[in-house]
Amino acid sequence: MLVGAHEVEVFEGARPRLEAIAYRLLGSATDAEDAVQDTFLRWQSADRGLIETPEAWLTKVLTNLCLNRLTSARARRETYVGQWLPEPVFAGDRMLGPEDTVEQRESVSIAMLTLMERLSAKERVVYVLREAFGHSHGEIAESLDLTESNCQQIYRRAKQHLAADRRRVAVDAAAARKIIEEFLAAALSGRTDSLVKMLTDDAISVGDGGGVLFSLPRPVTGALRVARFLRGLFEPSAAKWELIGGRPVLFASVANGVPALVLVVEDRIAGIVSLDVTTDGIAAVHAQVNPAKLERAARQWATSGQGEPLVFEW
Repeated sequence: MLVGAHEVEVFEGARPRLEAIAYRLLGSATDAEDAVQDTFLRWQSADRGLIETPEAWLTKVLTNLCLNRLTSARARRETYVGQWLPEPVFAGDRMLGPEDTVEQRESVSIAMLTLMERLSAKERVVYVLREAFGHSHGEIAESLDLTESNCQQIYRRAKQHLAADRRRVAVDAAAARKIIEEFLAAALSGRTDSLVKMLTDDAISVGDGGGVLFSLPRPVTGALRVARFLRGLFEPSAAKWELIGGRPVLFASVANGVPALVLVVEDRIAGIVSLDVTTDGIAAVHAQVNPAKLERAARQWATSGQGEPLVFEW
């Protein structure tokens, strides 16, 4: 069926919310865009005269498309080279969706998106729709063709899998810059103890190079081991510069609601290092250097105010 101006307007009005749901479900802005476009194609071919509530219909179609993608994504990640991390996006990207509540902000952090990989596909959909978007169990059950009691059980199970005893620290651009400045000063000082003081005892460092750039095959865990690793990682060397294509300029930013160190080489983002900051200190350092997962962030970076760099030539 042809799509008139009104139907396009209805879909475009729903697009930001659909993208925010899909990003939380898939951990990939690229895959989220594809899922939303597939939803539009379904909307285009549907008998829209029979659709009473377009938003509910679109959400149901999108979540089921994402369920299929999650199943195939699990198979791909079994053969993924190195460690897998979600695709980071900067503050202001509509993929992040609503960030009014603690739950909404938590649901889009790199740490939580990574943690949600533990969930089954249905657990992830139920958790995201309930926790981040406030859907009732009845609404979610209808979207997934479940009973309401089954939906409640799945939600409780998901909550148990994701249970955490820490709360992340909410940051704005100024607070993020201060944290990144302190982290960078410690990392460039060459002193392990300076970094240890900033880390939680059970801190973890994870890097995703996607097989394109080198990254460790397993996470580094424990404050001392992470501090030693970071000290070596931030030690300047010609070999590192050659690996990423030149000497980077270092910026502070906010990505997925947390402080982020952005490495820029000749106006190209070479890496985003996100810090999972809790009330006890930095609990995780997530380094995304896979070029394929930096494309959306790079487009956003090119059109936004970047601020003054922290280090002109690392």
